[in-house]
Amino acid sequence: MKDFARYVSRVANDTYRHSRPIMPEQPWWDNLDPLFHQYPDDFDLDLVTQLMVRTTAGIDRVSCALLSSLTTLTAMPRTMHPARLNRDLAQTDYYGDIAIQRDPERFFPKPSQKVTVRRRKASLLEYRPSEGRVEVLSFKSEFEPQNPALRTAYQAHKRNSIAWAEHWCHGDKPRPTLCMIHGFVADPYWLNSRWLALPWFYKQGYDILLYTLPFHGRRQGMLDPFSGYGYFAHGFSHLNETIAHAVHDFRLFLDYLEEQGCEQFGVTGISLGGYTSALLAAVEPRLAFAIPNVPVISLVDLMLQWRPIGLALRMAMRANGVSVHDLRRLTAVSNPLTYDPLLDKSRLMIIGAAGDRFAPPKHSRLLWDHWQQPELHWFPGNHLIHLDQGRYLKQMASFMRAQGF
Repeated sequence: MKDFARYVSRVANDTYRHSRPIMPEQPWWDNLDPLFHQYPDDFDLDLVTQLMVRTTAGIDRVSCALLSSLTTLTAMPRTMHPARLNRDLAQTDYYGDIAIQRDPERFFPKPSQKVTVRRRKASLLEYRPSEGRVEVLSFKSEFEPQNPALRTAYQAHKRNSIAWAEHWCHGDKPRPTLCMIHGFVADPYWLNSRWLALPWFYKQGYDILLYTLPFHGRRQGMLDPFSGYGYFAHGFSHLNETIAHAVHDFRLFLDYLEEQGCEQFGVTGISLGGYTSALLAAVEPRLAFAIPNVPVISLVDLMLQWRPIGLALRMAMRANGVSVHDLRRLTAVSNPLTYDPLLDKSRLMIIGAAGDRFAPPKHSRLLWDHWQQPELHWFPGNHLIHLDQGRYLKQMASFMRAQGF
């Protein structure tokens, strides 16, 4: 397995170099179809390696179908309701005009509020280091949607207005802090601490911050059928503002870390968290680095790829005369491809899975090209099963040290 991971990463990168499309100068939402067609999701691996990758991809397809079915039955009927869709489309010019400016401060302004962060001990189920302490942090977020038309409806979600994070700190002095952002529905701290081997990073001397996205965990509505439901259940305009909210509250936690004396922090994220960390690279210059892990890069296209949600979404789009381009333009304002990163290429790294079918390899590849091809590591496995994870964790640690972190 040691050589297997190196082999997959080398062949995957060679495959992409040989098929590299020309990135257009026009807005990405006008040109994504030909780009996606030129990004392969399969690699020219040997028979045994290909079999292993395709097996993990098959597991992903089954898992993806289950999550997609749940989302189709619960969230999509509300998101694609004709009245809501028409209201969303009426906002296309509002969001599209902001996106075309490609100025992240226009939609992601630096928070001006000062918050009081409350701290309490973590539950017994959370990680317990032999040295240091684990605390649950929270504050009342005064986030206000950029679009005045959505403010009243968005701010009616009271539980979502409390921001949450878990903080592992050694306690002797402020340490460089690795901030981790979870994926869709995968918010439990105990899950993410093990998924990304965060105890290992803690033992390397780093403090850790696990951030909870809006509408997940303690932020979900009392009647929401599952964690993360509210992220996608209220329409595409609401989705834009939810992503802006995620960025807003994360930056306030960075303010808190600075107030505690922390001088360095970087971010990594899984899936939807990878999407968010990619956006933060375009918004937050204080970050030492950004490392999206199996990132989603176009939420609209991802939904269209998933089954059965893609079939339901296409039927609703045809019934309402809506094109893929319409939805891409509507959501471009909250997409990492719209903005240039503020971090130098040397401070950016992407981790992709060769067998990923939740967020197929073309998503990682598209972000890689947009970021002018920073360090990219492919591992054998899929979105959920990270085979030979130890190799990329060590590569992450080496990358972080190279930033003086």
